[in-house]
Amino acid sequence: MELTKDEESALKGEQGEILEMAYRILVATGEATDAEKLIPIEWAHLSGVNYNTIGNAGEEFLSSISKNARVKVKTTLNPMGFDIDNVKNYDLDKNFISKQLSIRNSYETMGVIPSFSCIPYEIFDIPKDGTQVAFAESNAAIHTNSFDNLKTNKESAFSALASAIVGKSPYSSLRKEDSPNITIRMKVDNPNELTYGMLGFFAGKVGDTSVNISGLGEMDKRQTKAMCGGMGTSGTCAKFNFGEGESDCEKIDFDEKEMQTVHDELNTAEKGDIITLGSPQLGLDEISDLTAKLKGRSFQKRCMVFMPRTVKEQSTKIGYIAELERAGCEILADCCTCLSPLISKDSVDAVTTNSIKGAFYLKNSNEVDVNLKPLLQIVEDETR
Repeated sequence: MELTKDEESALKGEQGEILEMAYRILVATGEATDAEKLIPIEWAHLSGVNYNTIGNAGEEFLSSISKNARVKVKTTLNPMGFDIDNVKNYDLDKNFISKQLSIRNSYETMGVIPSFSCIPYEIFDIPKDGTQVAFAESNAAIHTNSFDNLKTNKESAFSALASAIVGKSPYSSLRKEDSPNITIRMKVDNPNELTYGMLGFFAGKVGDTSVNISGLGEMDKRQTKAMCGGMGTSGTCAKFNFGEGESDCEKIDFDEKEMQTVHDELNTAEKGDIITLGSPQLGLDEISDLTAKLKGRSFQKRCMVFMPRTVKEQSTKIGYIAELERAGCEILADCCTCLSPLISKDSVDAVTTNSIKGAFYLKNSNEVDVNLKPLLQIVEDETR
């Protein structure tokens, strides 16, 4: 991989330990992906925020480097493990709370924006088409590549942090022109967000770095996020291209049979003890839609609704939060359904959700069963 004299100097440690570490990560990543060089980025989005994910080693690493490391570009953060406003309502371990707050403090010390959101593409302005970014959150990387016309590889927590510190990323894979060799033909009639989530999950399994997809009609925000979230859990694929693609592409149908296969893999319960909405987190449009669907109805069991803090603040001003709380919803900012210690197998056997991404992590990380339903059915079945 070709490096400039300044990059070589930093790699040798001549510009300090922090830059040496960051460049070592980027060079190793670049060599593994056949990168030609490093190129500037304008925005980094970091994972590795939830203490459940990074543990003591991650917390100690961040605490150590934050003494000297500072990010060079706009840098935003994935969700953490709880909402500080209502953490007292949950029986969380004091050590977990302390370590999570330490992680938060380390990132803020480095100059990272404490967004705690997995949908940065909805709460921040999108740069011009073709802008290079470095996104570690899988659904966000897929969304920015596929729908926002930005360019990122599916970064790891380490590579995204290194890119934030250096302001550069390896020029490889999806940062260059990609040529998918598979076209998935959508063959399911009347799809809802659950259908699109299963389509994404299927595409992530059969695709390489990107896939063509055809047969899609107009999609709303919930459906696009569901598709990106589904793809992000099942493989390395990080971009949808829309249309038939090259004529020599392998063609694969996503039909009722394939959809049922995905559903059977992730749906393990006939009903849930609680309901979770927001994986990826809900945006303002989705909060508005949920409020409208409720129409004075109330949930008959616990319903946890996850959203970015900025969306919670906007929704409070409009009056949506008051209406959701009237309907029995627990409103949580800064955290997400996925990998949350707020949902424990010790107190919950099964969770009802409309999220394929949420289902995957609830099943495999939280070790609880999952009941999959589209939002409209959840409202019809679980409220009165």
